[in-house]
Amino acid sequence: MRFLSKLIASILALVATFAVSQNARAQEPEPPVGRVVLVLPFDNHSGNPSLDWIGASFPDTLNKRLNSAGFLTISHDDRLYAYEHLGLPAEFKPSRATTIRIAQQLDADFVVIGSYAMQTGTSNGAKVSRIMIQAKVLSVDALRLSRAVEDSAELTRLFDAENAIAWKVAGVIDPHFSASEQTFLGAQSPIPLPAFEDYIRGINTSSPADRLKKLQSAVALLPDYAAALLELGKEQYAERDFDAAAATLAKVPKNDRIALEANFYLGLARFNSADYPGAEKAFEFVASRLPLPEVVNNEGVALSRQGKDGVADFQRASLADPSDEDYHYNLAVALFRRGDITGATTQAETALKLKPTDNEATTLLTQLKAAAPGSRLDQNADNGFGPLERIRRSYSETGFRQAAFQLDQLRAARLSTLPAAQRAVEYTQLGRTYIDEGLLPEAETQLKDALAADPNSAEAHAGMAELRAASGDKDKARDEAKKSVILKPNVAALLVLARLDLADNQLAASAADVSQALNLEPQNSNAIALRMVLQQHGQTVR
Repeated sequence: MRFLSKLIASILALVATFAVSQNARAQEPEPPVGRVVLVLPFDNHSGNPSLDWIGASFPDTLNKRLNSAGFLTISHDDRLYAYEHLGLPAEFKPSRATTIRIAQQLDADFVVIGSYAMQTGTSNGAKVSRIMIQAKVLSVDALRLSRAVEDSAELTRLFDAENAIAWKVAGVIDPHFSASEQTFLGAQSPIPLPAFEDYIRGINTSSPADRLKKLQSAVALLPDYAAALLELGKEQYAERDFDAAAATLAKVPKNDRIALEANFYLGLARFNSADYPGAEKAFEFVASRLPLPEVVNNEGVALSRQGKDGVADFQRASLADPSDEDYHYNLAVALFRRGDITGATTQAETALKLKPTDNEATTLLTQLKAAAPGSRLDQNADNGFGPLERIRRSYSETGFRQAAFQLDQLRAARLSTLPAAQRAVEYTQLGRTYIDEGLLPEAETQLKDALAADPNSAEAHAGMAELRAASGDKDKARDEAKKSVILKPNVAALLVLARLDLADNQLAASAADVSQALNLEPQNSNAIALRMVLQQHGQTVR
C-alpha cells in the first residue's frame, strides 16, 4: 500500500489553491525515493526479561532522530498494522525473510534491526550497568545487510546512546549525510531514565488502565515531557475525559514537532466539551503550518458551531480532496445556511454520487429541492431537520509527517530556482527558525545549504555560530562567529561571542562584544539583557 499518494495529492491541491487560484491543479509527484525507514524493536540479549522495554524504545528514539535528519519513518501504529495484516503477533521476532515482507507491506526502503546486551562493572566503587548496542541496516531493494554500527553507555545514559546509534544509522543509509554528531546528539534534552521507561512501557501496553497509569507517572517525573504529554492526552481523549485531555495537550510546547498532532487532538477535546472557540484556535494552529483537508474541515466545523460562516474552509477541504463526500456535504450545509440553494444542491448531489447510501445527504438534497430560492437553513424548523457539519476525528501521524516532508521538498525545489544570494538568505532564515524551535539537525541542513549557495554570507555564518553554540560545540561556534564578523559586523554573531566569553568568565571581552552590538543596534533586547548581566558582574559596557 502507498501511504503518500492520496495525501500528497491533497496537500499539493491545497498549496495550489493558496498560491494560484481555487481552480489550480497540481500534479501528483512520485513519493520520495530511498528515504522510508522501518525501525524494528531491538532484541534483548541481556538475559534479563525486565529489560525488554528497552528493545521497544529503539523505534521511538530512532524514529524521532531519523525524522529530524530528513528520513520518513514508519510509525508504531503502522508497524503493528502490518503485523496484523500479515497475521503476526505484536511481539513477533521476524526472520530476515519476514522482515522483508513487513518492509514491502509498508513500502519501506530500509529496515533497521539491532540488539543490546548489558555489562556490569564498577565506577568509583559503585556498581554500574552499561548497555552495549549493535545495529544493522537492511536495504530492501538490494537485499543487503550493512556492517554493524555500535555504541555503548551507562544505562542511565540510554537516551544518549540511542541518539548516537541513530546518527550512525543515518550515515549508513545515506553516505552523504552531513549533520555533525554533536548537532545530532544535542537535538533534544536527555530524558531521565525512569520517565523514559514509564513512557515506553505506557505506549507499548495493550491495557488502557496500565497505559494511563504509566503515562501519568512519566509526566509526574518530568512535567514538560512533550511526548508523554501527547500520549497521555490522547489516552485521556480515548477515555472520553475531554477536559483532562485538553488540559494535558495544551501543555505541549508550540515549537515542538509533535505540536501539530497535539493541537489536532486538543481541537477535538475542546470540540467535544463544546469549547468551539478553543477548538477553532487549535485547528487554526495546525492548518497554518500544515493545511491538510481534515484540519481545514475541522476549523470550518468549529466556526459553524459558533454561528459563523465556514464556507471558505469547506471549499478548501473539498478542493483539496474532491473524493471525500463529507467535505462536499459540509459545504452543502454551509451554503444552505447562506441561502445559496443552487450551490448547496450541487454539493449535496456530489456527496451522494460519492456515497449513494448517505441518508443524511439524501434528506438534505430533498430539503434543498423543496426550498424556495434564497431561503436559508432553519435549524429550528418544525420538521426537526437540522443537519450539522461533520468533524473528522482521525489523525494519521505518518500521513502528517509525510505531508510535511513533501512540503519541504516543494520548498527546496522553489529555492533551487532563486539566485544564489537570495537562496542563501532564505535558507538562513529557515535555519534560524529551526534553531528557535530546537530542531538542530534541520537547522544545520538549511545553514549548510545557505553556505553552499553563498560561502561569504555573514548571516549564514552567524546562524551556524548560533547552531554550534546551541549544540554545545563552543570552539566551532566561536570560529563561525568570528568568520561572520570579519565578513560583516552583525549583532547575531557578536552576541554569540559575548555569551561564549561570558561563560568563560572573560568579562572584558564579553563587554566589548556587547558594546559593539549595541553600537550597531542600540535597541536590541538581547544585547541590552546581556549588558545588564555584565553590569551585575561589575563590568562596564560602553
